[in-house]
Amino acid sequence: MEWNASVGIPLIIIGAIVLLLIYLFGRPKKPEQGERRSQRRPGFDAERVEPTFGDVDATPAQGELDVSLAGELERLGAAVGGRDGDARPAPSRPSIGARPDRPIERIVTLFVASRTHEPLAGPDIVVAAEKAGLEFGDMGIFHRLVLGKKADGPVFSMANMVKPGHFDMARLDEVSTPGVTLFMTLPGPLPALDAWEMLLPTAQRLAELLDAQVLDEGRNALGRQRIAHIRDELRAWDRQQERQQIRPGR
Repeated sequence: MEWNASVGIPLIIIGAIVLLLIYLFGRPKKPEQGERRSQRRPGFDAERVEPTFGDVDATPAQGELDVSLAGELERLGAAVGGRDGDARPAPSRPSIGARPDRPIERIVTLFVASRTHEPLAGPDIVVAAEKAGLEFGDMGIFHRLVLGKKADGPVFSMANMVKPGHFDMARLDEVSTPGVTLFMTLPGPLPALDAWEMLLPTAQRLAELLDAQVLDEGRNALGRQRIAHIRDELRAWDRQQERQQIRPGR
């Protein structure tokens, strides 16, 4: 067969082009050409911590309160102790829960605070307080009283967490607060440990009714270890009170 240059050369060129195309388009694609990868900051996954119950972000920040807890309880303590101070008068209210004129040696406190940044509404708080067995009375706040011994004063009380602390029942629809403060002053009408055993379930019941959470005096989630520690402290306080009562009789 004679070589026909006019036919052979074009065939060679076409074959070369076909081989080149197979080489170019037949190779696997590089990851950056056919796959999009999410951009992550170095160490992001290692540093991420999911929030848990009791995290600082889950509780009301101090800046959300008009006054600090310590300042508010000091004001309330001055009022219930009959001392002069800068306590502002609460609106007219019944005398239920008035405390006898005796010195306050200790204040035990719990918070019931909103789980979210949504505040608690005044009407909801009042309904929950009544269901939890609290009575509105002296100082414009709520009280738990000893059945048949109301003159002995409250076992513990519940105040608004926000200044000035009392609840204006005439303007209840305007009340909006991040939480409430439950506190008992010692000595009280009951032994300290017995009073605590009434305070704790009431706080838990309020939290259930308000879809809130119970916090300790440091505004941390109240756990079993802290509850046990408070019980031990109050048991020791009761023993000290018993010893002081026995000494004069010797």
